[in-house]
Amino acid sequence: MSPYLIYLKLGGSLITDKNHPHTARLDVLERLANEIATARSQDQDLQILLGHGSGSFGHFPASKYKTRSGVKTAEEWMGFVEVWREAKGLNLLVMHALEKASLPAIAFPPSAMVTAHRGMVASWNPDPLRYALGEGLLPVIHGDVVFDAALGGTILSTEDLFTHLAQHIPPVRILLAGIEPGVWADFPDNTHLLPEIIPGSLREIENGLSGSAAMDVTGGMADKVRQVLSLIEAFPKLKADIFSGEIPGNVQRALLGESIGTTIHI
Repeated sequence: MSPYLIYLKLGGSLITDKNHPHTARLDVLERLANEIATARSQDQDLQILLGHGSGSFGHFPASKYKTRSGVKTAEEWMGFVEVWREAKGLNLLVMHALEKASLPAIAFPPSAMVTAHRGMVASWNPDPLRYALGEGLLPVIHGDVVFDAALGGTILSTEDLFTHLAQHIPPVRILLAGIEPGVWADFPDNTHLLPEIIPGSLREIENGLSGSAAMDVTGGMADKVRQVLSLIEAFPKLKADIFSGEIPGNVQRALLGESIGTTIHI
C-alpha cells in the first residue's frame, strides 16, 4: 500500500441541496471530480478512498422512517428500501461525474458488503477495496443502509465506515469536505472558526458544536468531530481536516497536502 493514502469525504451538504429533497448539485460534483483528477495527475503516489454523504437524497426518507434507529415493521422495511434507492441514485450521479473526469472509479455499496450490530460495523471484508487501491483505482463508498443483527436494519454514515476501515487500511489523512469553512466554536453564530482541535480541547468547545443547519439523521458536525477524534486517539500519526469544498481548488489543495479549515490531531 502507498504511504499516501487519503480518505476523502464529499459531504451531503456539499454535493446536494439538503433543504430540497432529491436535489443534486451537478455543477459542484463536476468541479470536485475534476479537482480529484488533477490532484491524482500531479501526485502519482497519491491514493484516495472516496466517500460521500446522502444529503437530500437519503436523509428525507431516513428521517421519515427513523431508519437509523432500527427497522422492524413492514412499513419500516419499505422505508429501508426507499433510503437504499435514494442513496444508490445519488451514488450513480457521483460515479457519472467521476467517469466524466476520466477517473478509474469503482463503487463499493455498503448495503451489499457490510453488516452491523447495534449501529456499528460487525463484518466487512476490506480485501476488494485493498485490491482496488493497489491497482490504482478509485474506490467509492457512501452512507447507506445495512442489515443489523440487533436492530434489523440501520444506516451507517461515511464517517462510520471510515472509522472501521482505518483499522484495516490505514490512511495518513482524512479530509471531510462540506460547505462550512471548518468547525465553528459557536455554531450557528459562526463568529469563531477553530483552527485546530486536539483531544484535550473537546470538552471546552463541545457546547458550541451543533448538529447541522439542515436535516442530518447521522449526527451532524458534533458527531463527526467526536468520531474523528476517536480515530486520532487510536492512530496518533493520523491527521484530519474539516473544510469547505465550496471554494474552488480547496479539495485539490487538501489532497496535495495543504492544511485547510480545522485540523484535528494529537
